[in-house]
Amino acid sequence: MIRNVYLLIMTLHFLYHYSSCQQPVSRDVSRRMLSQMMETNRELAEIKHLLKQQIKEIIFLKNTLAECNFCGIQSEGQQQPITVYPLGRCVPNPCFPGVLCSETAVGFHCGACPSGFTGNGSHCVDIDECRAKPCYPRVRCINTSPGFQCEPCPSGYTGPRIQGVGEIFARTHRQICIDINECEDGDNGGCDPNSDCINIPGTFQCGPCKPGYIRDQNLRCRLERSCPNGASNPCHERAECHVGRNNEIACVCAIGWAGNGHRCAKDTDIDGFPDVTLECPERNCRKDNCLTVPNSGQEDADGDGAGDACDDDADGDGVPNLEDNCVLIQNLDQRNTDQDNFGDLCDNCRLTVNNNQQDIDGDGKGDACDQDMDGDGIRNSLDNCEQVPNQDQLDHDSDGVGNACDSCPNISNADQLDDDDDLVGDSCDTNTDSDGDGHQDTRDNCPTVINSAQLDTDGDGVGDECDDDDDNDGIPDMVSPGPDNCRLVANPTQDDLDGDGIGDACEGDFDDDKVIDIIDVCPENAQVALTDFRAYQTVILDPEGDAQIDPNWVVLNQGMEIVQTMNSDPGLAVGYTAFNGVDFEGTFHVNTMTDDDYAGFIFGYQDSSSFYVVMWKQTEQTYWQANPFRAVADPGIQLKAVKSQTGPGEHLRNALWHTGDTSNQVKLLWKDPRNAGWKDNTSYRWFLQHRPQVGYIRVRLYEGPVIVADSGTIIDTTMRGGRLGVFCFSQENIIWANLRYRCNDTIPEDFHPAQLQ
Repeated sequence: MIRNVYLLIMTLHFLYHYSSCQQPVSRDVSRRMLSQMMETNRELAEIKHLLKQQIKEIIFLKNTLAECNFCGIQSEGQQQPITVYPLGRCVPNPCFPGVLCSETAVGFHCGACPSGFTGNGSHCVDIDECRAKPCYPRVRCINTSPGFQCEPCPSGYTGPRIQGVGEIFARTHRQICIDINECEDGDNGGCDPNSDCINIPGTFQCGPCKPGYIRDQNLRCRLERSCPNGASNPCHERAECHVGRNNEIACVCAIGWAGNGHRCAKDTDIDGFPDVTLECPERNCRKDNCLTVPNSGQEDADGDGAGDACDDDADGDGVPNLEDNCVLIQNLDQRNTDQDNFGDLCDNCRLTVNNNQQDIDGDGKGDACDQDMDGDGIRNSLDNCEQVPNQDQLDHDSDGVGNACDSCPNISNADQLDDDDDLVGDSCDTNTDSDGDGHQDTRDNCPTVINSAQLDTDGDGVGDECDDDDDNDGIPDMVSPGPDNCRLVANPTQDDLDGDGIGDACEGDFDDDKVIDIIDVCPENAQVALTDFRAYQTVILDPEGDAQIDPNWVVLNQGMEIVQTMNSDPGLAVGYTAFNGVDFEGTFHVNTMTDDDYAGFIFGYQDSSSFYVVMWKQTEQTYWQANPFRAVADPGIQLKAVKSQTGPGEHLRNALWHTGDTSNQVKLLWKDPRNAGWKDNTSYRWFLQHRPQVGYIRVRLYEGPVIVADSGTIIDTTMRGGRLGVFCFSQENIIWANLRYRCNDTIPEDFHPAQLQ
């Protein structure tokens, strides 16, 4: 359009000069010229109108470009150009919210953007102050509109939470986090007060014991030659001084050492017997008859000085154990009438095949051929509890199963089915357990108070944990006119001759079970006095699987040693005693150089779907059955909480094999970060502490006297108490020796209530 206007002007200019140079023209020519001039004026008027429209369009484009996001926006702190708009006014406000609009002669202009924003006043965008990195390293910076804020300092540090507006503020105000010195908190950082606490940026660690102190088996620091009660320490330098409930002192050799506590020597296989003979009269001062294989019963069938556990011909009849059908009784002729696995001389049923050699009443006659297998005087064919002595033959529900062995004594269930192996028949199993202690409410003597042990000293149907007078002697346990000075032994006169606060009726034997407190593993439970797994429940965790056979358990040393001989499916041997708080320890040893699979122990057993397991795998391995999912085992020690929705079977089997969590099956609570597998023919000692009332769990393992793994404090309340046992999965020739359990509800010093939150 501009080009056309230019050509028209040039044409008029030419005509003007041309006409001035010509001779006068005629009137007709003048009229034509006048007409042309008028036409030209009309065209010029149209051009003028078009130019005005063009100017308006240019101004509109200019204003539009000024508000464009992609125009050059200057940084905060620089002088912003004043934008002047020739059109419009300040009502309504065309500027960015919060920006002042001023009217001018030609329109309006917007002031500067608010703090924390940048732009031309009409259009403003938030400044990302986090680009200036105002927060402490490892602390997240959160950009807001406008401004920013820093999250709290990392754990182990203290400092303010910084927040502000604008890039200049962010560059000039930095978050400062200062390391917290946990060692100066008045509690020595949680370390033993007699040990060094070492501060580390963001955390701390407990160092060695201070001079004059030594670390004991429980990792506490105590005076080298004093007992916990301050008395002079009479124990061997490799022994711990234990103080009993009546302030009596007992000396116990430390892990990896054995003897009577006053004398200790090295114990290579950690079975409780020293490698050399000690000058003391006690049995555990004798030299170990198997130095490298744990055999806490020291069995020696042929009396040749070599224990059966390490004697290739245990009975000395010239037939090696692997070929001998009577390993512990001499029978050179190997006669075997019934052709089972046991020769006639050691077979408790010579004419009846019975490879389990079970003998419930211990009369020397196997159950398979014993007409009264429980020894209660009633023949099996007439006995309504063949395996449990019950001369009264009571049967409340008339289902043919006596009360003494009936899993539902008040509900008829002749089949005695118990799918979850919790000793409660399916017919009366409600699985409603309000306090989570493993006893359903209908059978729990304290249904709202955790008491897995179910102790009821006075037999009134109310458990001691919720009974104000446990012995029913009229003296309340704890309140006036109590406390009862013999809480578990009836003594209404409260006689206390020596005035030590302990009644004469329970002095030295608090639960009156005829086992003195110093050797009683549960001095406040008359039902439990010594460690004993002779009575146990077998739990098969893959009952349908046929890839391997079921475990074969052999119990030795009066119930304090268990051996599993077969390469088997996963299985448990579970004792029948349930515990509240407990300490559980034992020696674990794989007595072979073949295979590389799982062995361990369990605690908090409530049923076949609910228990804790500590399991140790030697090498990495993918399970050979990929159904129902692929399971991969890493080497090392794991602590798992089993809470299976399916129960025993292929899902639980693969979940146990697999390292880590498996949804609806198991939860991994801890794994040894070393990823180190167990070693062949090597003894390890474990020490477990479980306090279900607060969920405290801690596991430590030793190789000889050296600690090799420590879970630290684990807090989990999945199972609030239960039974103890051992675990195996596809590994043969496992020995669990020198087993010991102790009732213990004392909360360890390394537990803090905040850990429950």
